[in-house]
Amino acid sequence: MYDIIIIGAGPAGLTAAIYARRAAKSVLVLEAKFYGGQIINTPDIENYPACAHVSGYDFAGKIYEQAKALGAEILYEKASEIKDNGDEKEVITDEGSHLARAVIIATGSKNRKLGLEGEDELIGRGVSYCATCDGAFYRKKAVAVVGGGNTALEDALYLADIVEKVYLIHRRDSFRGDEATAELLKGRGNVEFVLNSTVTKLNAQNTLESVEVTDNSGKTRTLEVSGLFVAVGRIPENKEFGELVKLDENGYIVAGEDCVTSARGIFAAGDNRVKTVRQLVTATADGAVAATEAIKYLKEKI
Repeated sequence: MYDIIIIGAGPAGLTAAIYARRAAKSVLVLEAKFYGGQIINTPDIENYPACAHVSGYDFAGKIYEQAKALGAEILYEKASEIKDNGDEKEVITDEGSHLARAVIIATGSKNRKLGLEGEDELIGRGVSYCATCDGAFYRKKAVAVVGGGNTALEDALYLADIVEKVYLIHRRDSFRGDEATAELLKGRGNVEFVLNSTVTKLNAQNTLESVEVTDNSGKTRTLEVSGLFVAVGRIPENKEFGELVKLDENGYIVAGEDCVTSARGIFAAGDNRVKTVRQLVTATADGAVAATEAIKYLKEKI
């Protein structure tokens, strides 16, 4: 039996592993896909304290190696359920099950889709959810970015250096993301803002050829683009745990700044919990807090 099982090997989960191991607790990290989470797709991190410039891939690699060096065990298994047996928690995975005295859920979130006809079929053929992954495929072509948060703004800025034209489509008249990034985009000659508008149709013959955009008055416009980058938010990866811990109306785990959930001995860290700011720095902070609270919980059980 482990002291702590951490579900998710993103920045929150790996930070929790570092703090738990430094407290001499036995730790198992379960990861369904790959370590690092969504940050590995960020080409340049500029807002993390003391790291003015570092790629998301390098950042993830360093935190992963740090957790491993401290003795955290990491297995690539998808957790499908947590059974709460009081002082003993059982995490069920696609490979079996593991026991622990405490659990930290740090599963993060996934891309939200537009829900348009043909969207799934066009993934990899014009529709993408990662500009840094797929932007190079559209060099010297016209593309569109959908969204109004930091991800959408950063995607548009990144693409502006690669492609011929970027349409930035947002359903409101102002952006939720950083004003500084929005101002940089305004200065780019190949970026056009398409505000108060939504994408209502994807036009394709095997690959994406154009998108239909409808503004708030109902007027439609067709944008000739080869790529559509969707950045309209995230969906928390919590559905497997909804019967155990309390979720809000959007599916996020209800947990405050102490990362304590409604189930004793189970904690939440990172983008999958209720919070107002979802950034790399708050994910790592959550990991530290969740591990500290889990350690405190374990001491109370002794």
